[in-house]
Amino acid sequence: MRTNLEFANSWVLILLLIVPLFILLKYRKRKKQNSIFIPNLSKFRSEKTIFERLRPVCFWLRLCTIFLLIVALARPRKVHVSETLNNNKGIDIMLTVDVSLSMLAKDLDPDRLTALKKVAKNFVKNRPVDRIGLIAYAGEALSLVPLTIDRNILIQQMDALQTQTLEGDTAIGVGLATAVSHLKDSKTKSKVVILMTDGVDNDGFIKPLMAADIAKKYGIKVYTIGVGSNGLALYPTSMNPYSGEIFFEQQKVEIDEDLLKEIAQKTGGKYFRATDAQSLQDIYDQINRLEKSEINNRKHYNYTEKYRLFLIPAFIILLIELLLRGFVYKSIA
Repeated sequence: MRTNLEFANSWVLILLLIVPLFILLKYRKRKKQNSIFIPNLSKFRSEKTIFERLRPVCFWLRLCTIFLLIVALARPRKVHVSETLNNNKGIDIMLTVDVSLSMLAKDLDPDRLTALKKVAKNFVKNRPVDRIGLIAYAGEALSLVPLTIDRNILIQQMDALQTQTLEGDTAIGVGLATAVSHLKDSKTKSKVVILMTDGVDNDGFIKPLMAADIAKKYGIKVYTIGVGSNGLALYPTSMNPYSGEIFFEQQKVEIDEDLLKEIAQKTGGKYFRATDAQSLQDIYDQINRLEKSEINNRKHYNYTEKYRLFLIPAFIILLIELLLRGFVYKSIA
């Protein structure tokens, strides 16, 4: 919810120009008044009383009254705007991320996993009505976030993604099957897995195509993303057991594109190849366009009138001025 201050009749505020006009006229009138000075008669003059000295106050009280009345006529009011999103027509999405050691390869800047996390977080922020979950996998799979609309916890877990947190190499089938288990009972109009990997399926007890068949059975669409450049890349090959320093060597990039294409084709999805950070961003933009949610925004406006805050003081000041002029100065001008 957000709160704004506005004027219902803002055009009335142009009348405020009357205030400086009155001041200008008053000043010019005083300058034009001629005074006759007679020498040596100062002793016949009596001192001005405090009421006579305060007589100009009536003028300033009148100006305050005019100012406050004009603002009150403009109808100042606070507007409370609340917005609701109807997420009944959203999409359930499971982000399934390969966190095997090879995701530290440096052919994406600064490495594959970091580049992937940055783009995936933007993707999540741009889909406000969808339930999104997160799965990490290597030789085994771990459900980090179930389907949720809580973007904060989702982004926190994405930031925390690291390699070497799960045993084994790359079990694409296990990662996909875990995502399918989260989506199979979903009642939304569309169920999607975004499966990301940078290698070849070489671990796990579930074959990737078997997991794809299960996904197809439950109407789950799988978009597969092969992460890695063409040719050679700096791969992590060993680690110092004492310092934890990781050593890198140039190695050939190997991604089982045929397998990833077949998974996508079986389930009605699409295969993408991300060779750098920009192409990875482009891929997520394409998926964003392919899987559109029906966003139903409703805005509710609550108005709180504030003109009384100006109208009441205006009448009080006017009353004070009239009392001064009527009973103290015996004048109405």
